[in-house]
Amino acid sequence: MTINKITESEIEQFAIELLEKKGYQYIYAPDIAPDSDTPERNRFEDVLLLDRLRTAVGRINPDIPPDAREDAIKQIQRLNSPELIANNEAFHRMLTEGIKVSYQKDGANRGDLVWLVDFNNPQNNEFLVTNQFTVVENNVNKRPDIILFINGLPLVVIELKNPADENATVRSAFRQFQTYKQAVPSLFAYNGFMVISDGLEAKAGSLSAGSSRFMAWKSSNGKVEASVLIGQLETLIKGMLNKTTLLDLIRHFIVFEKSKKEDKDTGVITIQTVKKLATYHQYYAVNRAVESTLRASGYTPSKDWQDTVSIAEDPESYDLPGVKKQPFGDRKGGVVWHTQGSGKSLSMVFYTGKIVLAMDNPTVVVITDRNDLDDQLFDNFAASKQLLRQEPVQAENRDHLKELLNVASGGVVFTTIQKFQPEEGNVYPRLSDRRNIIVIADEAHRTQYGYPPDMQALATETVLKQAELIANEMTKMV
Repeated sequence: MTINKITESEIEQFAIELLEKKGYQYIYAPDIAPDSDTPERNRFEDVLLLDRLRTAVGRINPDIPPDAREDAIKQIQRLNSPELIANNEAFHRMLTEGIKVSYQKDGANRGDLVWLVDFNNPQNNEFLVTNQFTVVENNVNKRPDIILFINGLPLVVIELKNPADENATVRSAFRQFQTYKQAVPSLFAYNGFMVISDGLEAKAGSLSAGSSRFMAWKSSNGKVEASVLIGQLETLIKGMLNKTTLLDLIRHFIVFEKSKKEDKDTGVITIQTVKKLATYHQYYAVNRAVESTLRASGYTPSKDWQDTVSIAEDPESYDLPGVKKQPFGDRKGGVVWHTQGSGKSLSMVFYTGKIVLAMDNPTVVVITDRNDLDDQLFDNFAASKQLLRQEPVQAENRDHLKELLNVASGGVVFTTIQKFQPEEGNVYPRLSDRRNIIVIADEAHRTQYGYPPDMQALATETVLKQAELIANEMTKMV
């Protein structure tokens, strides 16, 4: 009896068909290669589909003059650092924050931002899936299996292996990516993240991630984990690569974390950059927390955010009480539960980065109950300031905390619960009456329950009367 074995090309075709069902346009890359009858690149060294990019930039930025739009496109082509991660970070900043341009209007010089992608309206972008896209750099020829282009930008690269070949595993797909990054770094300067799969297993990771940091995406809808009878590649494509989730991930769930590294022999200190991508549980938890925060704060987001965020998701699908009777603006953001090793600190960074944009730059106060935790969390946030769009600050004492809160908006402030205590007595004077303050209570199982003075009463009923509280609870698995 002959046993039919699945081939790599069949896995490739399966992935393409799933992506087409998600609204991607499919193009066989050799049909638009420089040597084809309908080329969309001048050279095999080119990794951008410039005509598609120009069309999209014009559509997204109709009020900006063509010369300024062209200048923006030229800026992303001038990534000239010798380090790939530096080029990737520079491009990511321009992609997610807009590209600064200037032009003459009514006789005056005007500054503006050009956007390469419409993050608020996914349907206003062009999503393209290609296979067998050849790139040549320094006379080295490489051809990744699948590349996903958004508006002509190669943001996702997928490498597939044959599950029937015992030597062709997701591990070998990961090693293939290391070869690609060395051989054709220009392609990966524009990379959002990478996917490796053998048709059964499928994992996604960032440009700098080691093999252990490539993680499966285990849910296609954010409510339940996919059945083990469904292949991981199918779940990843449906859950992670659908248009809305993909754009959300790229804009809000990628961080370039900085850390100092000292050479023990020479004493030379260098800055090391690591690119981190949210896992599926971080992504869904943070978005639910943002939605709950918007409801609890009573804040009405701009139309752009209303189109992309549901602010009252009913959690009954999680077998929890519904929120239909919870009042709008009750200042009770909720509790986010974490297991040990689930990336709580990074989830807090992603949450803060997104809520800062959603609520038009509120003040975020992060409260811990120990100095070492305060320092640890602060260091994690300080290492990710690009996503926060501001420098976090540690309150030195109660007076400094009051000074930091004495602003109309903005700021990411770290403090311990002890700094709320008055110097004398047990009367806690009000620090702020503002409504646009978000309080994040870390290790809430200690600071929310039984810790004197009670955290919730302290933060939301006395010292920060109008603030909204969202707690982060860590559950240790032993």
